[in-house]
Amino acid sequence: MSLYHIDSVISFQAPEKQQGNRTWLVMEFVLVGFSNFPDLKSMLFTLFLLTYLVTLSGNATIIAIIHVDRTLHTPMYRFLAVLSLSETCYTLVTIPNMLAHLLMENQAISVAGCRAQMFFFLGLGCSHCFLLTLMGYDRYVAICHPLRYSMIMRPTVCLGLGALVFCSGFSVSLIETSLIFSSPFCGSNRVEHFFCDIAPVLKLSCTESTSKALVIFFLSILVVLVSFLLILLSYAFIVAAIMRIPSAAGRHKAFSTCAAHLTVVVVHFGCASIIYLRPESGGNHDQDRLVAVFYTVVTPLMNPVVYTLRNKEVRLALRRSLTRGGGSQSS
Repeated sequence: MSLYHIDSVISFQAPEKQQGNRTWLVMEFVLVGFSNFPDLKSMLFTLFLLTYLVTLSGNATIIAIIHVDRTLHTPMYRFLAVLSLSETCYTLVTIPNMLAHLLMENQAISVAGCRAQMFFFLGLGCSHCFLLTLMGYDRYVAICHPLRYSMIMRPTVCLGLGALVFCSGFSVSLIETSLIFSSPFCGSNRVEHFFCDIAPVLKLSCTESTSKALVIFFLSILVVLVSFLLILLSYAFIVAAIMRIPSAAGRHKAFSTCAAHLTVVVVHFGCASIIYLRPESGGNHDQDRLVAVFYTVVTPLMNPVVYTLRNKEVRLALRRSLTRGGGSQSS
């Protein structure tokens, strides 16, 4: 445990984080991770590694198919490629470090490293909320205003909206991360998690963290709930437009273009609500880690699986690519 010893007394510090007239400032955190389950580490490493490799392969496949197949060069699939790339970066922030800690005895991470991990994790997470909202708006324009779709969702507009999504996501992340790391950490340096998430790190702050937690909570409400409500609003207009389509085949086709996106929305926002839309952690660290495993390991796997199995155009493009690949090898 790396601690820096200072002689001054921080008068507002909780008693359990002081020793006489001395305060210990944390210069390094220890990620508790799965150290409570030493007998399961090998199994967890294998399971998480296989899931991670499948996730990387699936997202890389989606990006490659959308790039090479000209029929998928539309805003909807461009946004899907961006989502897959963002999911790949999202998993890179947490999973490799978690896998390394499952193999090593040393589970330390510097304060600067913890801050960087939290910044990118929150930035990509917020960007996912905004990106899914943008994809919902794209479906609204395509179904409710099909004749104006190419004009409204022209390339320059899509590029600007995409840039706004990530600028907004990382701006929120910068505010939250700056709040959490605006004061030093002292006392215990044990982070009850396998990565630097908001609640377990904020608990280690030297100063009173209630006001910070409330600000972060309301920012989370702003990001998660507002994004989700905008998606619901888009789908309310979409459903109304679909119900006016006279043929059953036309209604089914319109619904099918939204099914994959809607599935990913439910999973992503469901996990985000469970973790971040509560003022404080429930105190059950094992339960929190279990939910965190779901949204850091399992949820990123949902994107390539859902969009491959539930989207007919992606399946056809994948089949065409495999057919061309098999034909070129045979020739």
